[in-house]
Amino acid sequence: MGMACLVDTTRCTGCRACQVACKQWNDLAAEKTEIRGGQAGYGNPPALSSKTFTKMEFHEILGPGGDLQRSVFVKHQCMHCLEPSCVSACPVAALGKTDSGAVVYDGHKCIGCRYCMLACPFGVPTLQWDRLAAYIKKCTFCFDRLADAPMVERVNDKPLGGESLARMRHAQQMPACVKACPTGCIVFGDRDELIAEAHRRIEQQNVPGNSWKYVDHVYGEKEVGGTAWLYITNVPFEELGFRTDLGERPYPEYTELALESVPVLAMAVGAALGGAYWFTRRRNDVAEAEGPQATGQEE
Repeated sequence: MGMACLVDTTRCTGCRACQVACKQWNDLAAEKTEIRGGQAGYGNPPALSSKTFTKMEFHEILGPGGDLQRSVFVKHQCMHCLEPSCVSACPVAALGKTDSGAVVYDGHKCIGCRYCMLACPFGVPTLQWDRLAAYIKKCTFCFDRLADAPMVERVNDKPLGGESLARMRHAQQMPACVKACPTGCIVFGDRDELIAEAHRRIEQQNVPGNSWKYVDHVYGEKEVGGTAWLYITNVPFEELGFRTDLGERPYPEYTELALESVPVLAMAVGAALGGAYWFTRRRNDVAEAEGPQATGQEE
């Protein structure tokens, strides 16, 4: 099924180490921004952009009486769908999916149509609006780290080898945000194993008398056919800015259904137009052969 990340919002302290690590690894420029709040939560910057692939949001969850019940931090980035609608919508295959599960972009193929931006149910891909020769930008799932992790072969001026080198390689072959997380809020690994771990945590925590229960749902397990980023939390997902109206059907299936209908519709329309043309031509030929009597005129 590929690799994935599990985010447990109950363990997030909002330190933004993931956001900083993402900036550093992808060599993203700083952008002038300001904190914004409201129903969508507090964030700075307020949205993903061509210079921000990962952003943290702070949500204040209010109780029935309007008083603060709990505070929750949540990380947002590209969800890396198992069946990405952005890939399906791209007419030149500028977007594709790797074996590791990452949805990646090739700017050399892009024609700037921005269909991927319209197709994404999470509103992630962003154009470089401040450039004339603009490219689409988004989280890459650090596919370069997964494929060829940078290796530290010496520690304290001593060469690493054997088990130590293997542990170092394992520690580096993960997204930069996961590597930087100090609380274990983000876990990287096999997707099936992470789903099992998520359900184990939910079952273990949701016992009678415990007021700190998880929502009995793993977000991303089935949404739009499944995603490589999975979430568990103890507040309703819609209160954290997650879309809960997406359904479980992969979006490309709707595209394929529409495209499969195109040849049939084209043939039907062509046949109808051909028939109309033949009927009109035949009527004109008959009228011309019958002369003025066909139109009720006298010579």
